[in-house]
Amino acid sequence: MQTVLLSGQKITPSKVVCIGRNYVEHIAELNNEVPTEPVIFVKPNSAISTEIKTHPVDTIHYEAELSLIVENNQFIGVGIGLDLTKREIQSVLKSKSLPWERAKAFDGSAVFSEFVKIDNKVESLSLVLLINDQVIQQANYDLMIYKPAQIVDAVSDFMSFENHDILMTGTPKGVGKVNQGDQFTGQLYAQNKLLLTQSWTVL
Repeated sequence: MQTVLLSGQKITPSKVVCIGRNYVEHIAELNNEVPTEPVIFVKPNSAISTEIKTHPVDTIHYEAELSLIVENNQFIGVGIGLDLTKREIQSVLKSKSLPWERAKAFDGSAVFSEFVKIDNKVESLSLVLLINDQVIQQANYDLMIYKPAQIVDAVSDFMSFENHDILMTGTPKGVGKVNQGDQFTGQLYAQNKLLLTQSWTVL
């Protein structure tokens, strides 16, 4: 089973619950419709990784996301997540109204930094993603269409959050292709305080 670190302690999420189309400008850049309810999909534990890898055949796209660890339907930790996506495969699946798992739930498709503890306070959180020292994506609570507590309620209508499951809250505009050798740096803030930073070199 794959694990993540929460303030230095290993924990084992049973799954990663992901939210699609949760930022208006990202919806526009992919020419999607604005949803009338949260778009929810799941990545299995086997998708969790600490490395960003390209694929020998399929083009991989990055999507940086504020990611939260859930315990008793409360948020106990926050980290930087990258939802890696096989975009061309996803486009084909969407065109045929088929599920996204082949494009979203493959091994290594949920890349995480270490998580730091929070006391269920998520309103001040923001995320910056830099690639090769250029700011590419910026996410924050205020820009989300559906806020984290609303998402937990929507998910809980049909599926349980097990303790230490991860919620990925959606990606803002600026998604793009992962290239071997790229330097990714994520910065996580609460108000203007830097909570953590994480760097990856794409393999």
